[in-house]
Amino acid sequence: MITIPGGITAPKGFKTAGVHCGVKDNFTTPQPDKLDLAMVLSEVPCAAAGTYTRNVVKADPVILSMKHLADGKAQGIIADSGNANACAPKGMENAVRMANAAAAATGLQPEDFAVCSTGIIGVELNIDAIEKGIPSLVAKLSDDAQSSDDAAHAIMTTDLKKKEIAVQVEIGGKTVTVGAIAKGSGMIHPNMGTMLCFVTTDCAIESAVLQSMLKDVVNKTFNRVTVDGDTSTNDTCVVLANGLAGNETITGPGAEYDTLFAALREVCQYEAKMIAGDGEGASHLLTCTVQGAASEEKAEFMAKAVVRSPLVKCAVYGADANWGRVLCAIGYSGAEFDPKAVEVKFQSKAGELLVCAGGQGVAFDEDLAKKVLSEEEVIILVTMTEGDASCSCWGCDLTYDYVKINGDYRS
Repeated sequence: MITIPGGITAPKGFKTAGVHCGVKDNFTTPQPDKLDLAMVLSEVPCAAAGTYTRNVVKADPVILSMKHLADGKAQGIIADSGNANACAPKGMENAVRMANAAAAATGLQPEDFAVCSTGIIGVELNIDAIEKGIPSLVAKLSDDAQSSDDAAHAIMTTDLKKKEIAVQVEIGGKTVTVGAIAKGSGMIHPNMGTMLCFVTTDCAIESAVLQSMLKDVVNKTFNRVTVDGDTSTNDTCVVLANGLAGNETITGPGAEYDTLFAALREVCQYEAKMIAGDGEGASHLLTCTVQGAASEEKAEFMAKAVVRSPLVKCAVYGADANWGRVLCAIGYSGAEFDPKAVEVKFQSKAGELLVCAGGQGVAFDEDLAKKVLSEEEVIILVTMTEGDASCSCWGCDLTYDYVKINGDYRS
């Protein structure tokens, strides 16, 4: 597997674009430089798969996308940023109008599009701006790297970093490419957070097989991320596979399935870590890896508890080697274990520090601890003695800026 440039347009037969149309102009100061409308389009119909928020309160675009992708087919994605079109007047009507406008501008059917929105909840969508912007969006569609970059920026809200990647693998003697863009910064919690992820691939695969694969990949990537414990109304991950790589269609388990699974997981894990590291106000990417557990499920319970703990997050922000908070978090994770058989280390580019062994604290160099915990990525390694299962989950520290950002989000 190799990483290549090009993002979501790297696979054969996909074009994308991002433009400014003024989604938020009806309720806040216009930001003419903010790209806020994106489209992804395949030259040919695709096998399609999607996963969505588990929040009972689902935005109308999510409900519409679930309906459109129910048959496992799609050809494009239309998305806005700045307004979630959730719990808002005319929500479904405006989601349908987005799909209709995308279809009219491309000569396709509304059912060919997944519809995605992200941003403020409860405000009526500025559908007039979107409808006016879609023709210029379609006119800009391109398969170059800049277009992927534009689309990646167009779906961002409070994100500070674009989230884009592409990888290549060989399947059946053919080069297969998987590309993706994503957004997500706050309101992120396992079961998918306020995140959008659009994945394209030129691999040939049956839609039911792709759906099963995506569900498994999401459980091992996006569902292992937490920023603030809030699960959004709009989370959506869509994969479009157009088959233009020319490989023999993947119809079930086997070597080809495993190769594509690995590529899709690589792409989604990269995006998941980018989302965690770009958490609102974050200054550190926090990874917790639990190893030596009796099962992957138990390791996941523990690792999730650590990265979602507000006290652990605060300790990482302050570069304070407060390992007791780590032990406390795995203690209330719901997993049964022997506290006297736990080892905890802090790791980063600055070094490695053993802080707990046998469930008790050990002497360590406070200056080194400060250096280790001051790096941009901090790893908390928890070692058990129960088996050989492991799991990593991702989050970020909790800073003053998180409160500032969410204290005036509507403005």
